[in-house]
Amino acid sequence: MGLYEVPGLMGWGIMLFVLFSLMAFNEFGRTTKWGGIVLLFIVPLVLTIFVRPKTAAPGNEYGTGTWFNWVKTYSALAGCLGFMAIRYIPGLSKKKFAFFFPPLILSLNILEACIRDFQVFSYAAWEGAYIDNLWVMSGPWNIMNEIAGLLNIITICGWVGIIISKDKTKDMIWPWIIAYDLWNFAYTYNCIADHSFYCGLTLLLACTIPALFIKKGAWLQHRASTLALWIMFIMTIPSFADKLAPVPTTHNPKVFFIVSLLALIANEALAVYQFTRIYKRKLNPLKDEIYKDTKIYNSVIS
Repeated sequence: MGLYEVPGLMGWGIMLFVLFSLMAFNEFGRTTKWGGIVLLFIVPLVLTIFVRPKTAAPGNEYGTGTWFNWVKTYSALAGCLGFMAIRYIPGLSKKKFAFFFPPLILSLNILEACIRDFQVFSYAAWEGAYIDNLWVMSGPWNIMNEIAGLLNIITICGWVGIIISKDKTKDMIWPWIIAYDLWNFAYTYNCIADHSFYCGLTLLLACTIPALFIKKGAWLQHRASTLALWIMFIMTIPSFADKLAPVPTTHNPKVFFIVSLLALIANEALAVYQFTRIYKRKLNPLKDEIYKDTKIYNSVIS
């Protein structure tokens, strides 16, 4: 009862190549202003005009022409460009209202996925089916993970605690402790099942590893950038996950249930823990840093 039809040696090699490529391009865009402008503004503009009308046309055989793929692509890019504006435009980083943008764009991205989970449930594809050229299986896991996503939005905290690092890379630091990864993996497993080896597992590793070992505290920045880079790639070469390097799931309803159950439990636990801290310390979640007295928070800020 595994997650995937286990790939061979070449499959693992491709996965690692994708992982390190995403991390490398993320670092290129993060550490140089002009690199970020090229990757996240000029390249998407060229692709939108000359490439995507063909590779991501509605109803295409790879399922990249759905409303969700288009919305996700440009909301991720909007997040990246908004973060760059906060980091590099003089004076904007001193405006408190500017720091409401990162949590708002994150909330929007989570909400988009919650809507998609509900849409997949509404298909009533209880035995699994190809819909819009993507294999999906409807079930209670869609509702469970939708609830987990909504809890994830509710537990976004420290909106005014975002800072810009004082080093030359001017990273956006936001020490927010979340159960995002489990929820997002469950979403990809539920809604883009046979693509989730890359857009779920690999993509989440591409932002989590840098947040732990390269630039701590900049998780949201890493996430937005790697997500935008991946979506641009898959909207340009849509055959990648289906024909060039496929790693299908086992299509086992028990696995779908377990994955979403873990995401739901994790986000429920986070919500209980966070609201307990708020209540005991008499904090305002919109103004106060809920985790300010924790070792993790102080290790990131310092």
